Amino acid sequence: MADCNETLRELYLYLDGQLTDEDRDHIQQHLDDCSPCLEAFDFEAELRLVVRSRCVEQVPESLRARIARALEREA
Repeated sequence: MADCNETLRELYLYLDGQLTDEDRDHIQQHLDDCSPCLEAFDFEAELRLVVRSRCVEQVPESLRARIARALEREA
């Protein structure tokens, strides 16, 4: 169970390519052997593809300016 918890904790880093080769190999081996974790990986990978394909619109400049002003006030 510790491997599953570890794998799920590191899944986003794995998907982002932010792990060492050794850690990536460890997680890949676990995914190869554990269908519940592989299902979680498949879901997250597919979700990223959907979000990436749907979020292609540009943010209006007026919204960018409002956000920048709000951030400046908070700083």
